[in-house]
Amino acid sequence: MIGQLSGTLLHKQPPMIVVDCHGVGYEVEVPMSTFCNLPATGQPVVLLTHLVVREDAHILYGFASAPERAAFRELIKVGGVGPRTALALLSGLSVAELAQAVAQQQAARLTRIPGIGKKTAERLLLELRGKLAPDLADAGGAAAVVSDAHADIQQALLALGYSEREAAAALKALPADVGVSEGIKLALKALSKG
Repeated sequence: MIGQLSGTLLHKQPPMIVVDCHGVGYEVEVPMSTFCNLPATGQPVVLLTHLVVREDAHILYGFASAPERAAFRELIKVGGVGPRTALALLSGLSVAELAQAVAQQQAARLTRIPGIGKKTAERLLLELRGKLAPDLADAGGAAAVVSDAHADIQQALLALGYSEREAAAALKALPADVGVSEGIKLALKALSKG
């Protein structure tokens, strides 16, 4: 029904943003991966959207990329996974990392996401097998190495007591080809400034 919003970013408060489209302010819930890449308030923004209609509400979810929205749509088809859980998954893992976890059947990687238990992780691995493969193919072999380094950096940050959100924000600022030890140093430097 509403597939895309183009307008001015009025307000940002994770996970909710408000986008002004010709005088109408749309509340949109976004994953942290999209939130971290948003422009400053007052700037133009374009989001792909997915509208969820419930008996008590119409909720709009926004995404920076088509693969992210496609992954969200696949996630909410899985039994027991609602839009909030799907947002949490996309906030904790990129689409390529999620596809890699599914392809390699890594339940432990999914259970690191708040709200994902062992049974839900196993159901996700079973029901998503083969459905996220195009995104994994786009990621290529180099991205698998990068995401492994980024996964190690994220684990180190979590072990040091940083939240998933803080770790994800720090990872976004890192160069794609950064090594683990250098990445940890850069992430800690970035987190200490914030």
